[in-house]
Amino acid sequence: MCDDHDSAEEAQPAGYYHSQKDRIFVRAVQGEYNLTEELKRLRAMPRVRKARDIKFVDGPQAYSRHYVEPKDGISQLFHIHLEEYGPGGKSQKHGHVNEAAFYILDGEGYEIHDGIRYDWKAGDVAIVHNNCVHQHFNASDTRPARALVLKTKPMFVFMNMLFQKTVEPRQTEPAPGGEEFVVREEEDDFNHPHGGY
Repeated sequence: MCDDHDSAEEAQPAGYYHSQKDRIFVRAVQGEYNLTEELKRLRAMPRVRKARDIKFVDGPQAYSRHYVEPKDGISQLFHIHLEEYGPGGKSQKHGHVNEAAFYILDGEGYEIHDGIRYDWKAGDVAIVHNNCVHQHFNASDTRPARALVLKTKPMFVFMNMLFQKTVEPRQTEPAPGGEEFVVREEEDDFNHPHGGY
C-alpha cells in the first residue's frame, strides 16, 4: 500500500489514538486449562458501558469514542467505536484486513474505497471490505456526521491476519468550515437517525 507507512504514522500528534505504539489488539488469556478464573473475571465485568465515562479522542476533523476493545477486558471479538466527523472532516486514509460496518447515525457523507466513491446518509450502513484502502468523508462543511463502527479486528489479529497500514494520516487542522466545531460529548436526543444535529 505505502512504503512510507512509518513517516505517515509519525506525522500524527503523539496523543492521537491511531499513533499509539502500545495499543492492545489481542488481550492475553491465561490460567488453568478449565479457565475457571477467566470465566469468573468475565462474568464480573460491566454489562453496560456508559458513554459519559468514555471521552472522544483525536480530532479536529475525525473523532472517536471507543466503547469496546480488547484492552478493556470485556470482549476479544469486537472493537466498537463511535466516529464523529466535523464539518468538512475526513478520516485518515488507511487499509486493514478486517471488515468494518459503519451505521450512519446522522449527517451525510461518502467513502472512497480503492478509488471508488460511495455516498451515504443517516440510516445507511457503509461496509468496508477486507483489504480495501479507504477513507471516510463528511460531505457537509457546516454540520457534523456520526457513525457507529463495528469491526472484528481483534479476531482477525488473533488469527494472524495482521495487515493494516496508514496511507495518509488524520488531519491535524480543522477542515474549512469546521474551525469552530466542538465534538458532541453529550447529546439530548438519542433517537437516531435524525439527520441533523
